[in-house]
Amino acid sequence: MRLQDKVALITGGAAGIGKATAVRFIEEGAKVIICDVNEAAGQASAAEIGATFYKVNVADRQDVQNWVDAVVGEYGRIDILVNNAGVLRDGQLVRVKDGELAGMMSEADFDLVIGVNLKGVFNCTQAVAPIMIKQGGGVILNASSIVGLDGNFGQTNYVATKSAVIGMTKVWARELGRYGVRVNAVAPGFTLTEMVQQMPQKVLDGMIARTPLRRMGETRDIANAYLFLASDEASFISGETLRVDGGIVVGTGLRIADCGLRIGRRVWTRTS
Repeated sequence: MRLQDKVALITGGAAGIGKATAVRFIEEGAKVIICDVNEAAGQASAAEIGATFYKVNVADRQDVQNWVDAVVGEYGRIDILVNNAGVLRDGQLVRVKDGELAGMMSEADFDLVIGVNLKGVFNCTQAVAPIMIKQGGGVILNASSIVGLDGNFGQTNYVATKSAVIGMTKVWARELGRYGVRVNAVAPGFTLTEMVQQMPQKVLDGMIARTPLRRMGETRDIANAYLFLASDEASFISGETLRVDGGIVVGTGLRIADCGLRIGRRVWTRTS
């Protein structure tokens, strides 16, 4: 087994890619601890897959520290951290109708996404890094997105966080490599999470049409990428962002608006 007896923390693990990653890690022998803000879903998922659950708000530094301290107190070490938790609050920077300002992204929506998707990654990594340094190594994996590489219409806040995560991944790979800590990111494409499955069929068809492999990604596809990067098979890989997107490249990406869907103010627990 590739992760036999490794202690792995996964944020946003109640559903979607986080849950799928927890399943794959457990299948490969890891002891998995998931966290999420959704306590009911987190407890149910943990019971279903054989993980341990903590309710944690990754945007709250003390909440994160309490979680990390509890895990170290129970298991004595942390071998893998997957920074998967994330939210969406989509909207245009400014929206104009008939030449007049008709709306704009609110400061609250901008701050929420920055707080979870960017500060949350910072909080968790800063709390775990000293543990990994002391024990002589570890693996940190960050959730980016193809939109963090290519941009996307109506996602100023989300794209900003996913681009920043790529930057932090490179910085931390440089800073922590001397201590045996590898840091990488995964950039999923259109992935069939529970949330995405609820979208209108014409939207899903549009996503598939714009993906060269002509299918949506499964959450297990992304989980397999995390598994590879967490394993010794990737022992000489650090500072990289792995696209898992079915072949989408700059210029062939999908704007949500192209498929006639406005996500609006929905909050997601990690998608892509």
